[in-house]
Order: sequence, then C-alpha cells, then structure tokens
Amino acid sequence: MAVTDFDIVLLTQKKYVNPTIIDDYTQNILTEDHLLTQALQEQGLTVTRTYWDNEDFNWTGTQFAIFRATWDYFHRFDEFHRWLKKRSEQIQFINPYPIILWSMDKHYLAYLREKGINIPPSIFIEKNTATTLQDIYQLSGWSKVIIKPTIGGGARHTYLIDANTLSDHEQLFQELISSEAMIMQEFQTNILDRGEVSFMVFGGIYSHAVLKKARRGDFRVQDDFGGSLYPYQASDEEKQFVERVIAQCPEQPVYARVDVMWDNNNQLCLSELELIEPELWFRKDPHAANAMAQVVQHYTQKFY
Repeated sequence: MAVTDFDIVLLTQKKYVNPTIIDDYTQNILTEDHLLTQALQEQGLTVTRTYWDNEDFNWTGTQFAIFRATWDYFHRFDEFHRWLKKRSEQIQFINPYPIILWSMDKHYLAYLREKGINIPPSIFIEKNTATTLQDIYQLSGWSKVIIKPTIGGGARHTYLIDANTLSDHEQLFQELISSEAMIMQEFQTNILDRGEVSFMVFGGIYSHAVLKKARRGDFRVQDDFGGSLYPYQASDEEKQFVERVIAQCPEQPVYARVDVMWDNNNQLCLSELELIEPELWFRKDPHAANAMAQVVQHYTQKFY
C-alpha cells in the first residue's frame, strides 16, 4: 500500500472530538479511545482520531479506520450508508466493509438462527407490509413482545408491549413500518432480574465481559436509560457460546461484542451482535486494549 500519514484513524462523532464540556459519559469515551490508541502505538502503528463525517480530513492519508463512538449513525442512516460506500473505496475498514453492512441490519439474527444460534423467538416485518401491530401480535401468540427497527441502536424506537398497550402503539408502528423494517420478539423476562452480558471477542477469541442491568421499572439495560454496569466472569459454556456465534458469521470480524441474555427457558440467547461501533469497555479489563491491538496489528499485515 502507498505511504500515508497514519496507519489507523479512530472514528467517533463530532461532539467527542475536542469537547469543551466533559461529563462522565464523554470522559469514558475519551478514556476508551486513549487506551486503544496507546495499545495500537505499542504495536508500532501510528494513530489519529476524527469524526466520521469530517469532510476536511485527508481520507487518503490513512490506511485503516476503526469505528468507535460513531453513535449518531443510526439517526442518519442513509447519509452514513452513502458515506460508508464512498470511504470504503479510499480506506480499509476494521471490521471489513462487507461484515459491517451485514451486521447493520438485525436480519442477521435470522441468518444466525439458521446456523443454529439461539435467538429470541422473532418475527420480521418488512417495510411497507400491509399489516397491523395487533395482527402480528395475535399471530405471535406471545403475551409480551418487544418491537424495534431492524436498523438502529441505543434502544431507538424500542418498545415493550402487551395486550393492554397494543392500541397505544398502533399509529407509531404504522409510521415506522412505512419507512423501515421492524422486528417483533417475544419478551425474555430474565432480562429484568439477570440482565444482559456483553462479551468482547477479538480475533474470534473471548476477551472479557461486563454485566448490564436495567434500572428498576425498565427493561432497557443501556446507561442512557439508567442502566448499571457490573464486573462479570464468563463461564466456559458462555465463552464457547459467544465464540460459536462469531464463528458462524459470514466473514470473521476482527473485533466484536456479543450481547447475550437468558431466554424464557433459561438458555443462553443471543440478543444482539455488535460489529460496527460497540462500546468495548477497555477500562474494565487491563489486558483488553492490548488484546484488540494485537489482533488489529495482525489484520493490517495482510495488506502489506
């Protein structure tokens, strides 16, 4: 490859580049990127950092890009999708461009289900399907369901619905289905007490994990909604489960976060697979950033 100014650019969103006000949330992002930058540099890689939609950045001056806190993309998906295609012709993405496209849409859950991975019972509703929320709910036979877009993040338009609240969401559902595909899943009640575990996997090998729990009265474990975070020691069964999930992907990701809960039969269950811009909690494990940096360095050698 041609000589460039930097080996790797870490991609974030604009408000996290040189922020004037640094709250705890922003500090965590800065800390995470600092830890990864330091680890990559120790592997002999030169690193810079910018926001993904920075038109003034020299995109041909860097060979690789790693997605970090680009957490505004699912509010600007069409723009992001066009940007991805354009930049993929100028720079090598880590993870690779094809696996990014595949993992952006939760239809990947159906793919993994066909590969034998346990997921929550799910119904996919395609864009502009002539149906009602009530009809799909009745068809499912489930008492409580989650509905959400197949493309999204941060619990965007994610709702817990039962027979008493169906009518409250019908109009919104019709508005959403007119512009994007949706997924309905049977609500897995263990999320309320046992939470959800995020397992970090680098180069197909388990690295570390954290437990996320929703605040009382909610089902969403994200800290945006008051969720809390705890240390977690993965069992051998859990490590094998998440590594099997990664092995079933159509292309091996360099890094991944596998979000797992316990289903209504108390079995391990894949809730989401994060391959674009997951929080990886390097700050929670002293070896994590180095583990990812080693895998990234090994990946970059394929292009020299």
